[in-house]
Formats: sequence, structure tokens, C-alpha cells
Amino acid sequence: MTKAMRWGILGAARIAETAVAPAIHMAEGAVLAAVATRDPGGRADRFLARYPGLRVVAGYEALVADPGIDAVYIPLPNHLHVEWTLRALAAGKHVLCEKPIALRADEIDRLIAAREAAGRLAAEAFMVVHHPQWQRARALVAEGAIGPLAHVEGVFTYSNTDPANIRNRAETGGGGLRDIGVYPAVTTRFVTGAEPRRLVADIRWQDGVDTFARVWADFPGFTASFHVSMRLAARQEMVFHGAEGWLRLTAPFNAGLYGEAGIEIRRADGRRSLEAFPAVDQYRLMVEAFGRSAATGAPFACPLEFSKGNQAMMDAIFAAGAAAAT
Repeated sequence: MTKAMRWGILGAARIAETAVAPAIHMAEGAVLAAVATRDPGGRADRFLARYPGLRVVAGYEALVADPGIDAVYIPLPNHLHVEWTLRALAAGKHVLCEKPIALRADEIDRLIAAREAAGRLAAEAFMVVHHPQWQRARALVAEGAIGPLAHVEGVFTYSNTDPANIRNRAETGGGGLRDIGVYPAVTTRFVTGAEPRRLVADIRWQDGVDTFARVWADFPGFTASFHVSMRLAARQEMVFHGAEGWLRLTAPFNAGLYGEAGIEIRRADGRRSLEAFPAVDQYRLMVEAFGRSAATGAPFACPLEFSKGNQAMMDAIFAAGAAAAT
């Protein structure tokens, strides 16, 4: 029997409290062992109330050095991701880091080198690629269920006007593109296996962070467009439009929270079908896949090389937006 992976969480961030810690706790082959905090009390107390026996470690450094921890999950503000991924790898830990794992594509080269030197698994926590709705969407497009793909459309919006929130702070790497724009990008690339050749972007800024963005992209053989915002009512949807039909993912990113995950398929002859994916915890699936990959070397759905491609696309979007504004 493979020994259970002992997980430590680097910081008591909300995403850790509400999504990833419960996933680790429920995942097969995983043990939620410790959470590190620089501010005892508050969220750390809520972790303790939910997970009796959980250790609260004072400081991130102590958790990274802890011999009782095999893997570290990093939900820290964006600008700290590279630093603490490197520190954890150097300490011999496996690392699962929240997106975006880096703020520029070239930073991921350092992470790949550190991963290879440490002989540990390091990856970005894109939970969506582990959800069966996205694996099914990829299979449908690949098998020609909608004919040759012509266009992809996406939207991901929510409203967050709190100036203290890290997503609204430029110094922490905030902004809508880094928080949610990565999802239409990563899922388009995941389904098609393609990379964009040309990008156009319209980005609107407020106090140093992007709050609304429209993106148009040319991929080999098809086009894509999406918009994201941190100042609009919550909406999310992805559509893949082919010559012989189209498919629509109704809750593509926050499956379960936004609505039940499902794929609507419309054929050119008018036939309609709906595939539902109820009660799927994509975070738990991600944690279990990470543990298997770390233990056996099995392929992970979102390796750092795939993440570098996504960050390269985000870098190009920012560059296109800057060029359009001049």
C-alpha cells in the first residue's frame, strides 16, 4: 500500500479553507496534516474547528522545513508563488500552487529547473482540467462530434469592489486576467491542444489592476474570443462552435458553486442532448491525481510545461492590450 501523502497548506487563504482543504481531507491517499500562518487565530482557528488534530505551524518557513510534510499547497498572493514554490522544492517537498503560478512565462523556466533538480512534482492548481466535463469536451471535439472547430467563445465574470482584496491590489499581482482570464485560456488550450498565433486585447484598468478585458485570438484552424471582468454580475460559459454543431459548458469553471456542470450539444440537424456531471468535486480529483503522479510518475494533466504555455498566452494578452492603448 502506498503511504498517504501528508499535506501542509501555506497560509489560511479563503480558497484553501473553502475548497482545497476539504478536498485534501476527503481525497484518497491524502492526509491534511498542517496549516501555516503568520497570524494565529481567525481563519486558522476555523481550520482547527473543522479538522481536529490538524497542526497549526507558526510561519511559512517552519512548514516548508517540517519533516512531517510531504507536499505543500500554496494559496498565497500571486506575487509570492514563484518564491515559495522554489523554497518548497528546495526543501524536498512536492508543490501544488494556486494559479497563476508565475506572473511571467519565463519565470516558469526556473520552476521547471528546480522541479528537475529536486526530483519532486510541482504543478499549477488548475482544477478544471481534472473535471470530467472538460475531459469529455476534449474527447467530443477530438472525435469530430461538432465537425471541424471554427470558433470558441467564453465569459467569466464576477463582482469584487473591495479595495483591500488582493485581487484589487496591483502590488500583489491582482487583476481579473490573472484571477479568471486564465480559465478561458487554459480550457481552450486543453480541449484543442493548440496555441494562439495572434492576439488582440482591450483591457480596462482601475487603480493599477485590470477590471475588464476582451480578448480575440487566432489559433491554427479556428478563432477564439472571451471577456472577463471583476466588476460585472457573475456569469460563466464556454462554447465550442463547429461546422456540424456546437457544445456549451454551462458551469465550466466553478462547477457546483455556479451551477451543475453540464455539456449541451446541438447538432446541425437540430438534435439536442445534455450530459450532466452532478456531485463532482474537481478539487478532490486534482489532489488525488497529484498524489498518484507524485507517487508513480503518472502523467499529470497540468504539468509546468503546459502552464508555461498558458502564461505565455497571458503575457501576450497584456502586451496586446498595452499596444492597443498606445
